[in-house]
Amino acid sequence: KFLTMVIQMAVSIIVARQLMPDDFGIMAIMTFFTSVALTIVDSGFSQTLIRKVSPTDEEYRSVLYFNIVVSIILYLLFIAVARPVAMLYDAPAIATIAPVLFLVLPINAFCVVQTVMFTREFRFALLSKIVFLASLISGVVAVVMALMGCGIWSLVAQRLLQMGIKAAAFWIIRRWRTTARFSFAALRAMAPFSLRLLATDLIASIYNNVAQLFIGQMYTTSMLGYYSQAQKLKDLPVTSTVQAVQGVTYPALSKISDDDAKFTEGYLRIQRLLSFALFPVMLGFVAIADDMFLLLLGHKWMPTVPYFEILALSGLFYPLAVVSYNVLKARSDGRVILRLEIVKRVIMIAVLVVTITQGVKAVAWGMTAMAAVEFLLNTATALRYLKCSLSAIVRAVVPSLLLAAVMFVAVCGSLTLFASCHVALRLVIDVAIGAVSYLLMASLFRVRALREGVKLVAEILKKH
Repeated sequence: KFLTMVIQMAVSIIVARQLMPDDFGIMAIMTFFTSVALTIVDSGFSQTLIRKVSPTDEEYRSVLYFNIVVSIILYLLFIAVARPVAMLYDAPAIATIAPVLFLVLPINAFCVVQTVMFTREFRFALLSKIVFLASLISGVVAVVMALMGCGIWSLVAQRLLQMGIKAAAFWIIRRWRTTARFSFAALRAMAPFSLRLLATDLIASIYNNVAQLFIGQMYTTSMLGYYSQAQKLKDLPVTSTVQAVQGVTYPALSKISDDDAKFTEGYLRIQRLLSFALFPVMLGFVAIADDMFLLLLGHKWMPTVPYFEILALSGLFYPLAVVSYNVLKARSDGRVILRLEIVKRVIMIAVLVVTITQGVKAVAWGMTAMAAVEFLLNTATALRYLKCSLSAIVRAVVPSLLLAAVMFVAVCGSLTLFASCHVALRLVIDVAIGAVSYLLMASLFRVRALREGVKLVAEILKKH
């Protein structure tokens, strides 16, 4: 996951230097539709299959056929609305790229079942290697196309190739064959829990991307490009971590959901390690944002910095909220998840309504505030299914937050001290000061997460 993140970040930087903010603004609009569509294609059935004790081939086959049919219907529907959307945003490129970009929907439908199978078997190393390979090949193609002047098509090709390589690799590695037939009865049996997850995931998917639609409509696609680029770069470390943690912790917690003590301790350990790893990274990004953007992306993208600094703070809360959400998926019947999601999104819509007219920076602050609210609500609800108190969760994450805050002050101080140095040298010094000071304080104060992290790494090295 780390190597994949590095590749994606390098590709994003190179491509961004060649393209214009308008191109990223248009892709942000398209991302809204693809994200919503991918959620509908899955419809929560993959999570239900992961949670089941022993899924049958009939259930796998039924979900596969369902995914394919729904993806084709959505593909045709989205192609039909592409031109009106292009006229609404005064962006003709939307109608041009839609028939190609939306091919990710049927392609993704072909690999959902294999993803479930590998996840249930805990073959996360294999999944990560496939994603790494897809990111590498699609990234190289995107860079070459951007350097050749292909513009927004380099982004389209990257997205399509990444999904296509992933689907092809899954079918090559897992040549799944079965004589089982499609069964409506199998889908109906899984539907109650699956549809509740669909409702919650759909609400989340719409809200997480709806701000981009309003920014593109009320302001300009260039402004949307700056905002979406800030969100994309912020998401690289956060999303990579969340995907890894969520992919592993949901099936893992599901398997030990009958053991209260083990389940609770597993949850607390995940939160400790996650906060210890992510807090210094996100606050470090805030501290060095100006120098980082100036060196890597150039003056063209400097308007992105204020949005990035604000949105990076949401990375302190979102990954922790996801772990609490996994507790609910593993132990609840889905009703509480749906009710919780409705409450969160009502609050979020109110925040968006208030902030959207105040400017893009206000929207960024609203999204960050809601990330904190989501963490609090998810965690408070998860306590119903955990044998621990709120103070135990606070003790798990607060030490890392305090150390990261002190590290942030140290890095900001070094920026002033070495202001006359070249930007590249200043970045190296700041990163070194941040890493050394954080680890030194963690060792000095005997932070439990550091001990657990060192022990975990030692166990992995010994195993291999």
